Amino acid sequence: MEQKLKIAVFIDFDNIEIGVKSTLHREFDVAAVLDSLKERGEIVTKFAYANWGRQESATRALSEHAVQMVQRDPSPRGDKNGADINLALDALEMAFTHDHINAFAIVSGDSDFIALVNKLKQYDKRIFVVGGRAFTSTILQKNCHEFIAYETVIEDRGGGRRPERPEREERHPERQQAQQQKPAHKRVVLDLAQAMPLVERALGVLERREVRPQLGLLKSTMLQLDSTFNEKAYGANSFTDFVEKLQKADFVEVTGGEGRYMIRMKGGAAPEKPGAKPEEAIPLLRDVLETHRMDVDNGVTAEELAEWVREEQPKLDWPQYGFQEFSELLNYAQDKGLVRIQADEERGLTVYLGAEFHPPAPPPEPEPPIEIEEEEEEQPLVPGQPTATGEIPIPEPPPKPQRRPRAPRKTAGEGGQKKRAARPRKKQSV
Repeated sequence: MEQKLKIAVFIDFDNIEIGVKSTLHREFDVAAVLDSLKERGEIVTKFAYANWGRQESATRALSEHAVQMVQRDPSPRGDKNGADINLALDALEMAFTHDHINAFAIVSGDSDFIALVNKLKQYDKRIFVVGGRAFTSTILQKNCHEFIAYETVIEDRGGGRRPERPEREERHPERQQAQQQKPAHKRVVLDLAQAMPLVERALGVLERREVRPQLGLLKSTMLQLDSTFNEKAYGANSFTDFVEKLQKADFVEVTGGEGRYMIRMKGGAAPEKPGAKPEEAIPLLRDVLETHRMDVDNGVTAEELAEWVREEQPKLDWPQYGFQEFSELLNYAQDKGLVRIQADEERGLTVYLGAEFHPPAPPPEPEPPIEIEEEEEEQPLVPGQPTATGEIPIPEPPPKPQRRPRAPRKTAGEGGQKKRAARPRKKQSV
């Protein structure tokens, strides 16, 4: 019997809110996210982190769903790394102190949470990541147990309808008009053939384990191999519907009744063209970026770049590479260092050249150490003892003492005359 999941939800509200606005041009719907998680287990606690002074319109919806709002105060430099650390510390503390919680849902697209996800997995917790395909790091998508795409969540809830905007937005009619003028993005349905390599691999794993390939086991195995798999990307309403589509396309054989389907590969039914790999789109996108290097260096919208790709690289049809939207391709290219994406509520996604075009400057080469030649002390000469050269020094005779020169001696004539001249003569008596 499968273990019942008790889920703790941690929402990086600042990140998910601006990501949804910039890519889908709508408000973040917390109810849709919680409903999707309830299908996977029981939610036992919910936390959301944000600077709530700037998110007054969202606090009511969160309060209605009993989400505990934690104030995040940005540092004086304006970054939010400290707030991300608070979320990670709270999640780890709950993992240590609440043994009954065996699953965590991280609602964010920030790649900084990869370390948290990996640490929680080490403590045998099941990890869900909820975020948009266009702004959630592909590294984060691949390293959780299941990635839940926000695009499919809102489609399940209301067919992709835009929720009513709060009254607070009525004070900004120009912003509302600009967002209404943005074209509605219709997500492309991927070809079933693109899912077949993953299906065939999962069926091979079950066969090697000598496990009967039932419907539920097949999906869980596919998620173990690729946490980003979602049957709705292929136009299926459920996994049962997905398998039935594979059967109609003559890719697999299905036996048994509904609810007890047994699936196996059909002999020789592997598609000839399973679709190009995502990494094969990178060189084509790089060529377009090289052509418009000056423009992209200053920042262009994703719509402008997509138009250049259509004109100059018609072979780059992103659905053939497994991307339902062009923004998903850009998100993948960002993790490859090709571009840098900045979310903007007004302009949408703004694209800049990535680290591949602007590599960091190499560290300065260390200066060679200055060699100080040590002066060798002269070996004292000891009479009768050999020196380093093996020669026996012959002592030199001590120098003769120099005599002090005498002052010139005065003659008697010079001195006597002067004295006599100075002394008066005595008279002789008669």
